[in-house]
Amino acid sequence: MPVPILKQGGYLIASIQSVLSDADLIQLRDNLSARVGEFRSRGVIIDVTVLDVIDSFATRTLRAIAHMLKLRGAETVIVGIQPDVAFAMVELGLTLEGVGTALDLEEGLAYLDTVLDAKTQQDPGHGH
Repeated sequence: MPVPILKQGGYLIASIQSVLSDADLIQLRDNLSARVGEFRSRGVIIDVTVLDVIDSFATRTLRAIAHMLKLRGAETVIVGIQPDVAFAMVELGLTLEGVGTALDLEEGLAYLDTVLDAKTQQDPGHGH
């Protein structure tokens, strides 16, 4: 089932609505990559609130999406990881190393604002 991707200002929000197959995750990766280029988005939020399991393939794919989008000029934050899911991921040694995470959509938006504001101050010529 395709993941809806909404445009919110300079950001894209991918809100996962149901459990995703491996093929769905790959489609999400490809769709986000295309949309970042199409909309010149500077930030992406992936909302995983509905997921009660994030397995090793999903973890690797989410991490790969974030790194790939960074290479395309967009920061990524993953929001909504449930407490039981976070616990299981730690127990299994699954990490989202190098990927921003936040409690919910509101905090994810604030995270992107902060990260991108800091980047802009470091490099005032970025995007001009």
